[in-house]
Amino acid sequence: MAYHGFTRLAACCPVLHLADPAANAERTINLLKQAEARGISVAVFPELGLTGYTCHELFFQKALLDGALDALATVVEASAHAFGGLAIVGLPVLVGDRLFNCAAVIARGRLLGLVPKTFLPNYKEFYEARFFASALQAVSNTVTIAGSEVPFGTDLLFTANDGMVVGIEICEDLWVPLPPSTRQALAGANVLVNLTASNETIGKAGYRRQLVLSQSARCMAGYVYAAAGVGESSQDLVFGGHCLVAENGVLLGESTRFQREDVIVAADVDLDRLRMNRAMTTSFHDEVPAVPFRRIAYVEAERSPGPKLLREIDAHPFVPRGTEQLRERCEEIFHIQVSGLARRLEHLGRHNVAIGVSGGLDSTLALLVLCKTFDRIGADRSKIKALTMPGFGTTPRTFNNAVALMNSLGITFREIDIRTLCFDEMRALGHQPFGISLEGLTVNTLGDKLRQVPADKRHDLTFENIQARVRTSLLMNTAFVIGTGDLSELALGWCTYNADHMSMYNPNVSVPKTLVKFLVRWAAENEFGDKERATLLDIVATEISPELLPRDADGKAQSTEATVGPYELHDFFLFHFLRYGAPPSKILMLAEHAIFDKQYTRDEMKSWLTAFLKRFFASQYKRSCLPDGPKVGSVSLSPRGDWRMPSDARVDEWLRELGNG
Repeated sequence: MAYHGFTRLAACCPVLHLADPAANAERTINLLKQAEARGISVAVFPELGLTGYTCHELFFQKALLDGALDALATVVEASAHAFGGLAIVGLPVLVGDRLFNCAAVIARGRLLGLVPKTFLPNYKEFYEARFFASALQAVSNTVTIAGSEVPFGTDLLFTANDGMVVGIEICEDLWVPLPPSTRQALAGANVLVNLTASNETIGKAGYRRQLVLSQSARCMAGYVYAAAGVGESSQDLVFGGHCLVAENGVLLGESTRFQREDVIVAADVDLDRLRMNRAMTTSFHDEVPAVPFRRIAYVEAERSPGPKLLREIDAHPFVPRGTEQLRERCEEIFHIQVSGLARRLEHLGRHNVAIGVSGGLDSTLALLVLCKTFDRIGADRSKIKALTMPGFGTTPRTFNNAVALMNSLGITFREIDIRTLCFDEMRALGHQPFGISLEGLTVNTLGDKLRQVPADKRHDLTFENIQARVRTSLLMNTAFVIGTGDLSELALGWCTYNADHMSMYNPNVSVPKTLVKFLVRWAAENEFGDKERATLLDIVATEISPELLPRDADGKAQSTEATVGPYELHDFFLFHFLRYGAPPSKILMLAEHAIFDKQYTRDEMKSWLTAFLKRFFASQYKRSCLPDGPKVGSVSLSPRGDWRMPSDARVDEWLRELGNG
């Protein structure tokens, strides 16, 4: 049964007793009992698993064929009590005067249908056409098994009561240019299964794995691949029992080959995610299968798959794992940013640009991209006009890092202390920051008073916004402005409208905060020299802060994450909310299964998810007028690309769903 859209699928490889259907039926039933205990919804067994694939001329022995049907009857009868899901086993079936290599589909004591193999390999070590007829030669769409008429054909789809639709192909069917599973997916199958007896040769396992992953991605489906194991004859070939479970191009489970005991490889496939992917990718439905499919419904038994998901939930979905993968991702993103900015500057024919440099992560990444862009287009870095604009909350660490970085990069920069400009603007507005009258105060004495403001009183949006807008005004009056804000800040609305929210071009616009840090570190280690590296690594190690509020009496600087919440949580929420349209209750469940850098209670995650939803819905007006910038990943908030929503949409339904989930 589906749990938050997940259904548990398994590839099963029992120890084979070659040409002994009764013993194979017993092994199959034992594995079905284990599958039932593990909450598995679909259990797939190898090609011709009730007899063995390597029986050869024995396939023409009536004793073996009758034994296979008896074994099938035994499995069907046992399934009524042993297994509450869908079981798919392989056997040879004589239909009229033709022998077919079939997948038998079983659900709770019923034989639902038989699917014959379409493509028969008859080259090199394979000679299946010697024994079997292709499904293309079938003359009937039913077959009589044990006195009952059963649907027969490649046009069968099996539909569960939770919306799962299963399509079936056999071994070679997957290896041809247009696999049957492609047509099945177009007809609505979201789980594809393959019963196979693929033998082992050097390098074949990697190719086989890639084939399964590619087909699952092309069909936007779950894919279960169950292969025959070492019990097959080794007269000329060796079989490894290579079992795989994939979802939309991602490997969820894989067996160790050449095992000499029963194997179950199980994983949870997200049907909701697959449905949403197909709905978003409207071209998926442009091609309609020429032949209609028959749908055979069945009801899965009520049971729980258990509290633990059988798949890993990546806590940092924007950040690839593994040193090499991370290096490749960072290099690709960085060069996408550089390429986009280079194209814009070349189009404008101007190389005088302005950028604000604070010593924080975002402005650092944008500055590094800008420097490499100038190198790419052959422009002198000295034409980059960088402003560092310390205010009431600027710390010596970030200021010194900003100056050191700009010096080492060879750009033109100025320091403009914005406190006097902000002080004058507050006086002109009659604003009293934190309730402090400005009468008789100077910039420095105001700073002293601000540091004494208690923690529970340190909230003044006007005070913060004035600083942000003064900085942007200075930049806009300098040259063509390069933006620095990132995707996570846009999602949360953590930017001042028409201030750090605005620029002429923003290379960071679709880079999430959790990835910005890795990009800066990668650039430090791969794109820049020793004199920049130490500064860049110290910037990476600095706590994230807007530095708009002065340090408190204890010298502690303003913390962004203390206010809006941990970015690793918000980026996790953002990914699943935007990429897959996941409801809040499911996002929370997924977060409970992820392993974050810090430990959070369920209540803490729910609280921050609530905050994320409220901030996201309230901040759409800031995203509706974003400046240009390149999309670098699968998630973007550009109103011209991935994300359009009304600025006045209510969040209530999402909050209700979270509360009821």
